[in-house]
Amino acid sequence: MQLTDIPFGVTDWATVAATHHPGLTGTATWRTQFFGNSGSTDQRVRVRLVEYSAGYLADHWCSKGHVLLVLEGELLTELDDGRTFTLRAGMSYQVADGAEAHRSSTTGGARLFIVD
Repeated sequence: MQLTDIPFGVTDWATVAATHHPGLTGTATWRTQFFGNSGSTDQRVRVRLVEYSAGYLADHWCSKGHVLLVLEGELLTELDDGRTFTLRAGMSYQVADGAEAHRSSTTGGARLFIVD
């Protein structure tokens, strides 16, 4: 990832409109901002504040690269090779585009900060 064409800015996440994304179970609520090259979606950086409801299970395997930080709660991340990782508040993971496919779930809910 190369961060270019992004002037200094401050985001008040409480003012960013929320979108809701149902999982197989539960719901993900995203507050999303895009930064960088407005002429190419491939060169923009997507930054999200994401909240998973209790009982959330993603409805897909994701192969998009991310840097993810757990702000609150506990997140279970499953890789398509069967490995699982439990992340708690203050823990993060990073994965490249096209690397290990992964999906998320949580029993009690989680709040995340994600850059991709």
